[in-house]
Amino acid sequence: MSSPEPGRSSQTTLASHHWLRTYEGSWFRSDLIAGVSVAALVVPKALGYAGIVGVPVEYGLYAAAAGTLIYALFGSSRQISTGPSSALAAVAAGAAVLVGVTGGEALPLVSWVTLLAGLLFVLLAVLRMGWISQFLSKAVVKGFLFGAALEVVVGELPKLTGTSAEGDNSWRELGSWIRSLGETDPTTLLVGLGSLGVILGVRFWARRVPGALILVALGILTTRLLDLDIALVGEVPSGLPSVVVPDLAYLTANLAVIAPAAIGILLIGFSQSAGDAREFASKHGYRVDINRESVAQGLANVGSGIFQGIPVSTSLSASSLNDQSGAKTQMSSLVTGLLVLLTMLFLAPLFSDLPTAVLAAVIIDAVVFGMIDLPGVRRLFRVKRFDFWIAVAAITGVLTFGVLAGVIIGIVLSIVWLVRVSTHPNIVELGNQPGTQVFQDLAGNEDAITFPGLSVIRFDGGLFFANADTLHDHLREIVLVREPTVRTVIIDCGGMNFIDSQGAEKLRELHELAGDQGLGLHLSNLKADVRRVLAADGLLELYGAERVHAKTYLAVQAHLEDETPTTRAPDA
Repeated sequence: MSSPEPGRSSQTTLASHHWLRTYEGSWFRSDLIAGVSVAALVVPKALGYAGIVGVPVEYGLYAAAAGTLIYALFGSSRQISTGPSSALAAVAAGAAVLVGVTGGEALPLVSWVTLLAGLLFVLLAVLRMGWISQFLSKAVVKGFLFGAALEVVVGELPKLTGTSAEGDNSWRELGSWIRSLGETDPTTLLVGLGSLGVILGVRFWARRVPGALILVALGILTTRLLDLDIALVGEVPSGLPSVVVPDLAYLTANLAVIAPAAIGILLIGFSQSAGDAREFASKHGYRVDINRESVAQGLANVGSGIFQGIPVSTSLSASSLNDQSGAKTQMSSLVTGLLVLLTMLFLAPLFSDLPTAVLAAVIIDAVVFGMIDLPGVRRLFRVKRFDFWIAVAAITGVLTFGVLAGVIIGIVLSIVWLVRVSTHPNIVELGNQPGTQVFQDLAGNEDAITFPGLSVIRFDGGLFFANADTLHDHLREIVLVREPTVRTVIIDCGGMNFIDSQGAEKLRELHELAGDQGLGLHLSNLKADVRRVLAADGLLELYGAERVHAKTYLAVQAHLEDETPTTRAPDA
């Protein structure tokens, strides 16, 4: 049976125009099963994510409906399921904490955060700036999500024990909760621990069963049958949401909080959605339009925002379930969205009897297994220690200063990482592999041959204003400190992918200094773009053809011929 092909229409047209027009009836059974399966996962989690933000739980359902339905119309991925996510909920919650609002009072703030994030998604597509999703390093994202998950867990612990806790950061809130344990309500604790046991048991021993849905159903049934005297979610109205015109004055008054939160949602949400869309497209052999994905995610957030819903993005757990359940097209997302709408119309009041301890267990399960990547952090420690400490700094920043401040800290850490990498390029000393014309890093290649009076180095990275002095300092260390007998230096430029005017000026300065010191300075392996810049600046003429070589072995050969004509050059 043929597979649906993604459309190539412009960003402003509906993606559904193509997949609906080419839809085959034989696909519907698979899409229906996938859509129902995802709805069973999405509905209880949407309630939990609304709980993270601190708004009434029905607004999680509003966001889930908007996300799935709008993405199905505009998105280009067949398997992606868009809806509320734990990471974005944590960012929105951080904004609410800073403004000091919760419950119904937080709705205008969350609505504006969601709307502005949606508009930024669309702007990203219009300006074709999808590369911005790569700005946050993976180490920063892992650390941020890890810290945000821990902060959410700390915030949910009092709901498991029927106590209260306060504090202006996670450390103090955790201490406050520990001190309150003497006032633990036994019934709430029993329900909370039992809920954790159920949802974790299902996760580890019955993975294909919708654990969150079963737990929510059991929680409601237990409350009704036993008439438990514990905290409940409270009234959840049935019906569809109303369109709310956002108040510009509210945006202006709280822009200092709303803007960073929206930017954080953009960076985290787009990096997740773009990566997941590419992964599913590669797996199933079709292409996705990343700009269209940005539009789809943006419009989904705008749709959620005008109904005062919480932020939405790609849900990896829901998308993976959608894929595993056999989704063929975006029809599966339409099915999920329609089921969420039916839940809002006919089943929403049932959630009024849901114990908050049960909802807390759903939230804890979602964030611990959806945001904490212990294997990834261990890998950072093993592979690149600097990246590991960047992740630890992001975790500590979130726990100490809050999620929203953690977004800003994450951006700053990414800039620090970028500056460090840019200003500390890899500069290696090379030796000749015996019997070849190949020059390799001396470190780890004990058989590599060096030549008296000659130093060969390779500069890996662009030579520009931020790192030009690094090359100068390295050459000075070699010539004046480590190898004062060196008479010739060859710079292998094979790893130099670009050069700016300041980098070119540095090569001019080094040429002059080498002349003053009586050293020969040669360049080899110039790439075309680098060669053009050097030619425009007169450096090729300055160095002369005898000191600019196509290959490093030719530069070495020139040095050896100048030194002693009978010396054996690297094998041709």
